[in-house]
Amino acid sequence: MTPLYRALEFCARHGRWGLVVGLVCGLALPGLAAAMRLWLPHMVAGLLFITAFRIGYRASVGQLTALPRVLSEVLVLQLCLPLLAFALFWALGLSGALAAMAIVLMLAAPSISGSPNFAILMGQDPAPAMQILVVGTALFPLTSLPVLLLLGPDFGGIGGVITTGLSLIVIIALATGAGFVLRARLLPQPSPAHMQRLDGLGVLALAIIVVGLMAGIRPILDQSPLDLAGWVALVFAANFGLQLLASRVTRNLVPASRAGPLSIIAGNRNVALFLLALPVDVTDALLVFIGCYQLPMYLTPLLMRRFLPSD
Repeated sequence: MTPLYRALEFCARHGRWGLVVGLVCGLALPGLAAAMRLWLPHMVAGLLFITAFRIGYRASVGQLTALPRVLSEVLVLQLCLPLLAFALFWALGLSGALAAMAIVLMLAAPSISGSPNFAILMGQDPAPAMQILVVGTALFPLTSLPVLLLLGPDFGGIGGVITTGLSLIVIIALATGAGFVLRARLLPQPSPAHMQRLDGLGVLALAIIVVGLMAGIRPILDQSPLDLAGWVALVFAANFGLQLLASRVTRNLVPASRAGPLSIIAGNRNVALFLLALPVDVTDALLVFIGCYQLPMYLTPLLMRRFLPSD
């Protein structure tokens, strides 16, 4: 066995801690995090490719005979939940608050690209997570429009959101398509050792990506640690709270193989997508939330496994 294979198998065995290492590096090495931030789109596309290669077409998109179920799950996650949250904040007179806006946008976002990898690390079936990721991102330009209209005139970049969503569809199609094709050609019948090494590669990719995502936190930590503590408390409550709520609601409504991935995705959304389309003054205000949001996200495999349903 080569040193590379041993390293990948080590990453697979200790994957949840590997994500914590990525968080720590992102905080401790702000210069590296800032430099990596420019490469985040490329790294996300690479992660999609690795995930598609690991799961394979037949186990993910090939199972979209369940497309009506997936569509209903996506609509609940990306349309019903943010609209309900907006209605609640409006009733409480908080709809104009920055924290409320951030929560509503988070709920309107599709699944994080690493959700299938998270499912693997937590002993869940990654195929439902891949299905929801692909369909949810494809529908993102449509499901996000009502939410942006409700949030007010400051969100004037609706055309930009549509363009961004269409671009994401192309990127996802290319990355996952390449992964599926190469998996079918190069590794049609993977052994358990092959799967473990691919799991390790996915963990390594996630740990590298989070370094760049943490670029926005260190300056706030140095300037206003109390404000940062408030944002951290908010994102942990939102992320873990949504996972626990989804776990309770879905436990008796959907098969256990889907309840776990659904719960993971309920709290872990790709809210950073809005940075590509919304006005600069809005996105600048959201940077603190997005940076802090990486903390519960990358701690999910370590802390939430025992609380989510499984087969």
